[in-house]
Amino acid sequence: MSFCDNAGPSRPPAQGLPSPMNPLSLALHPAVICAVLLCFSNLFMTMAWYGHLKLLENRAWWAAALISWGVAFFEYLLQVPANRIGFTTLSLAQLKIMQEVITLTVFVPFAILFMGAHLKLDYLWAGLCMMGAVYFIFRG
Repeated sequence: MSFCDNAGPSRPPAQGLPSPMNPLSLALHPAVICAVLLCFSNLFMTMAWYGHLKLLENRAWWAAALISWGVAFFEYLLQVPANRIGFTTLSLAQLKIMQEVITLTVFVPFAILFMGAHLKLDYLWAGLCMMGAVYFIFRG
């Protein structure tokens, strides 16, 4: 049975990350695999949602939408298995908070480096709020 065959409700309760006794076993843990896949998925998502604002600004909205849907297809090829793999050891709430933290982690550099946005102190405050969410959802 692969991680992707998990039916969800019949799975054992969330177990979190194992103790880091062996770096390889930690790297192959479903939560880590999930996080890596979600990082790559978010690169596609961010480009699909916002990249067209810069790259396709002179194209009709429907052309930008079709191209963005094409980019989003690759996001879903990574995001769906990531969530299925992660759901074998993480709760739904933990998956969601992980997704939001990864989204912010990918979006801020994208906004600054690709879109030319200016770094604001608000990004730090938002990041601290997300770290609080991570603490509360993963503690115990």
